[in-house]
Amino acid sequence: MPEVIINGPEGRLEGRYHHGKTPNAPIAVVLHPDPRGGGTMNNKITYALYQTFVQRGFSVLRFNFRGVGRSQGSFDRGEGELSDAASALDWLQTYNPNASASWVAGFSFGAWIGMQLLMRRPELVSFISVAPPANMFDFTFLAPCPVSGQVIQGDADEVVPEPSVAKLVHKLSNQRDITIDYQVVPGAGHFFADQLPTVTAAVDRYVKDTMAALPATGSGGPGRAAFR
Repeated sequence: MPEVIINGPEGRLEGRYHHGKTPNAPIAVVLHPDPRGGGTMNNKITYALYQTFVQRGFSVLRFNFRGVGRSQGSFDRGEGELSDAASALDWLQTYNPNASASWVAGFSFGAWIGMQLLMRRPELVSFISVAPPANMFDFTFLAPCPVSGQVIQGDADEVVPEPSVAKLVHKLSNQRDITIDYQVVPGAGHFFADQLPTVTAAVDRYVKDTMAALPATGSGGPGRAAFR
């Protein structure tokens, strides 16, 4: 799990990277929760998402947003963090030019950033959003949502009430050609303290099934039309 330093918009970004074993391994960038609440790339859920992609043979990057750990800069209310995520994806693509598919995954604040990244990057074929903070941040930019994906939410979340996420999922699911795999974890709070195995099993199953449904591709990945 090599440490990497990425050139970000405000200086260096500290990351951890796993390189897939196959020449056309798919890629995924994993985004951590709100730095204002202590969120880092070493958050347990962020790490679990990272490891799940590793086990599926992906080249995977997780990193600290600006102002976190050894990453330079300071918190920028999401705007700068979105630019950080775009720079991280650029870095991943530079080292994996023949990637068969590109994914983004995020937890809480990171899920909000990840879903914004979907709107910027048409090469992303799917997403994983764990506890997206639908009660705190505006998700109306997903109109239309560009790709299908998975949302995981605890029904006992004390930070993001499940009904707010269910409402978001309902809106996305009603869009043309969009399917949201919505997994509600019974008894789980915001940090899924005792339910990490449930989260990782759901993500693993979704990634496996989605990748199996994608057609064989050449350089650059399948793009959105193939996923639909």
